[in-house]
Order: sequence, then structure tokens, then C-alpha cells
Amino acid sequence: MSGRIPSPFYIQDSSDKTLVGDILFPFAYDELLCQKIGEGASPFVHIWRHEKAIVLGLRDRRLPNVEHAIRWLHVHGYQVGVRNSGGAAVSLDPGIVNVSIVMPNPTGRLEFKEDFELMYALIRESFAKLGLDAGKGEVKGSYCPGEYDVSVNGRKLCGISQRRQTKAFIVNAFVAVEGHAYRRGELIRSFYELATGGDPDQDAPVVEPKTMATLAELGGYGATVRTFVKTLTETLTSWGGTVGRHPDKPSMQELERMAATLRSRYDRKEQET
Repeated sequence: MSGRIPSPFYIQDSSDKTLVGDILFPFAYDELLCQKIGEGASPFVHIWRHEKAIVLGLRDRRLPNVEHAIRWLHVHGYQVGVRNSGGAAVSLDPGIVNVSIVMPNPTGRLEFKEDFELMYALIRESFAKLGLDAGKGEVKGSYCPGEYDVSVNGRKLCGISQRRQTKAFIVNAFVAVEGHAYRRGELIRSFYELATGGDPDQDAPVVEPKTMATLAELGGYGATVRTFVKTLTETLTSWGGTVGRHPDKPSMQELERMAATLRSRYDRKEQET
């Protein structure tokens, strides 16, 4: 790996309770701290979960029948938001652990792969502690497919995306630890069927649920959310991190304003290409 998280950095673990409110709040939290880290605050890693949400990518929001598909998700009790990083739709629930690395980028460099490699190294080392050998590379048929899909035995367990500001950046990952990977795949496939109107020529992933898996399903030493977060934290502390809430955490008012900003900026049918 080409780099580590600059020390000192904070490991903020919020995963003991699942979020139930606005799905954009954790993204707003990271966005606000990214601004502060770009101004000199300490880097941090954010670990969190959400009760029931679908997070869309920008390209998903351009699909012809997306409003109908979003209403369908709302009827079934899902929070829906559009993230400001790359990638496509993902399903979040208590069995999914979300990880954000937020680091300074004082020179404004554009080493995208180096930053993805950092997150991949963190996930790979943490998987190894659970007896699993992680590989990387796009898993055809998975949802939110990409070059940095993380898989075990050819089945995807983790996807990685990135958000860059002028002087700092965020690398996000979702890790499927527990729950029903196949059902999540079916849910995302149904969303795309509705959002595209069944048109195969639309720019949408072709999802095959069998390509997805969870840590628990693949037998990672009886992996649970708790054991995975423990190994993740152990890896981060060995890299020089300190467990604790970031001292520059944003206020609720700041979070509400930023969530509203993200929604008005990214959650629109017509996006610039």
C-alpha cells in the first residue's frame, strides 16, 4: 500500500446504534468534517450503520422513471438519499457497516487509485483477522459495481466510493457483514427495473443477487457486526488511530443545513453530465 492515514487521527465508532433518521445526515457529517480537516483539523474514520435506507448515485437519479421507483421505496419504509460520491445504488440496514476515511489533501493531488487502495488495505487487513482472504476487482452482476469491489471467493462483500474537496477527501465503503445479501440484491434489482421502465439500454447496473454475500455467510470465524467492527478498530489503532469522537464535531444546526444543501445540490432529476 502506498500510504496510511496521517497520525494522529480519530476513530469515531457510532455503529453500536443504528441511525433511523435522514440518511443524508452521516454524509453531511463527513462533508462538514472534511471541510474542517482541509483547514487543518485531525483526520478521522467514521463507522456507522443505518436502520433502513437506499443510497443512490448521481447516475441513478437521471433514470427516466426514478421518481416512481423512489416512491415505491418510500412506501416500503426506506429512507432515500443521493450521495455526493461516485457509484450507484446500495442498500443499507443494520447488517451493513459503513466506513468513511476523511483525510487532508493539502496539495490538491488527484491520486484517486492511491486513496481507494488505502480503504482496500483497511478492509483486507480487517477481513484477514476473521480468516478471510479479500480480493479486489469488479464483480459482474453486483450492485454498485466498480474496479474496487472487495470480494471473497468471487462474491462481493464491499464497495468503495470517493468524494473530493479542494483540500481534503472522503473515501466511503459499505461492508455487508450480516443479513440477507440475496434479498438486498433483489431489492436493488427491483429498483432498477422500476427506474428504467425495463429498458435495457438505460445506464443502470444489471444486478444478479447471487453475486453478493456477507461476512457471516462466508464463515469469517462467526463474523457479526460487533466482531467485524472490533477487528476494524484493532486495525485502525495499529495504524496509529485513537478511538473517540472528533473534537471538531459539527452541531445539529450545521448538520441540518448541510443535509439540506446536499439534497438540493444532488437529489435532482436533472444533473449535469
